[in-house]
Amino acid sequence: MNKQMIAAALAAAAVIAAPAHATTAALPADGNWNEFTVDNSVAPAYGNGWIDYTDGSPLSFSFTIAAGSIGTLTVVDAGYAGDTFAITNFGTVIGNTSGVPTGTIEGPREHDFDAALANPAYSHGVFTLGAGTYSISGWLLQSVLDDSGAALDATDGALRLSVSLVPEPTGAALLLGGLAALALLARRRQSNPSI
Repeated sequence: MNKQMIAAALAAAAVIAAPAHATTAALPADGNWNEFTVDNSVAPAYGNGWIDYTDGSPLSFSFTIAAGSIGTLTVVDAGYAGDTFAITNFGTVIGNTSGVPTGTIEGPREHDFDAALANPAYSHGVFTLGAGTYSISGWLLQSVLDDSGAALDATDGALRLSVSLVPEPTGAALLLGGLAALALLARRRQSNPSI
C-alpha cells in the first residue's frame, strides 16, 4: 500500500470516528407543535432515538420554566399509527406515551399533529413539569411493522409546551374568603332588606 492510500484511509477513519454533533432546539412555550424524527436508516449510530432529519444528529429540545409557573408538555406520534415513545429529560426517562396496538404501514397515516392527538390509534403523552431547566428527548419504544413484518424503525412525531402561572395558596385562600363574605352578606340582605 502506498503512502497516499494509507493517508486517505487514515483520513476516512478519522471522519468516521469523529463524534457527531447533537442538535439542541429551543422549545418555545407557545403551544405550537415542534417536529422530531426517528429513522434508523438515516442515523443508524443513534438507533431509534429522536434525530434532526436534516443532518441525522441526535435531537433534544431545551427550555426553562420559571419559578411560580407550571408547564404542560404534550408529545404525539404521527405518520403511521402504532408507534410509542419513551420521553427523557437530560437522559433520564420521565415517562412513556400511551400504549397503542402495533400498527403496519398499511394502517392509518396522519401528518396533522392535532388530528393525530385526537385519534386514539396514535400514541400520545401529557406531562406536567414544575419550575426548572429541561432537555427533552426520546426514543422509539414500539415501531409499526413493514410489509415483511419487521419493525420499520422510522416515524415522526411532535411535542409542544404551554406554561401557566401557579396560583399562590394565600391568594386562593383570600379569594375564597372574600367570596364567602360576599355570599354571607347577600344572604343577610335577603333575610333583612333594610341592610
